[in-house]
Amino acid sequence: MKILALDSSGMVASAAVIEEGRLLAEYTVNYKKTHSQTLLPMVDEIVKMIELDLDSIDVIAVAGGPGSFTGLRIGSATAKGLGLALGKPLVNVPTLEGLACNLYGTDRVICPMMDARRNQVYTGIYDFREDELEILEGQMAVPVQNVIEKLNQLGRAVILLGDGTAVYKEVLEKELQVPYSFAPPHLNQQRASAVAMRALDYVRQGKTETAAQHQPDYLRVSQAERERKERLKQQETELDA
Repeated sequence: MKILALDSSGMVASAAVIEEGRLLAEYTVNYKKTHSQTLLPMVDEIVKMIELDLDSIDVIAVAGGPGSFTGLRIGSATAKGLGLALGKPLVNVPTLEGLACNLYGTDRVICPMMDARRNQVYTGIYDFREDELEILEGQMAVPVQNVIEKLNQLGRAVILLGDGTAVYKEVLEKELQVPYSFAPPHLNQQRASAVAMRALDYVRQGKTETAAQHQPDYLRVSQAERERKERLKQQETELDA
């Protein structure tokens, strides 16, 4: 099983190839460039470096959300384009499950957090049981205080990771009542290799989709959509007046 994985759900852009559980290549960049500038060139560089025949890929995995609306669109469009061109199935890996897989095998609760703006985080709560990722709380967009409350109720030591931890570090340190630690930099952000490994679980479960079927999971509507609804509501109010 050879998997090409992509993750552009956050600030990081990452691409990786695994084969039979072996990481062949990974290219990750966290710098001031848009994913439209980086993602395909990164895939192209991997193809050149490991002399990869893209037709040999069995599955294309992509971090399907939540995350940056623009980043998700770029990642999904790239995965869909490759899937259509190569005739390969896709695996939509929930972004936060991919992040949780950075900490494979820990005996602590894992809580990835992505800054969702508007005083919210994209988050979930996970655990590893007998080498399997267990979902204690599925993906959600909630105020950080809600997550803290859930973690305190669990009463177990937790590892926190993701860009949301830096944004809300002060409140996390103040309000968490359970033992906690922050993941180190090399495990703190999205990695396509972790997306690829999570995709293996989905492939075994038969959870693949065609490129045409794939849609990112935003979890909530975009700012543009919210503003559009507000304008329409205002127009309806003015017409009724």
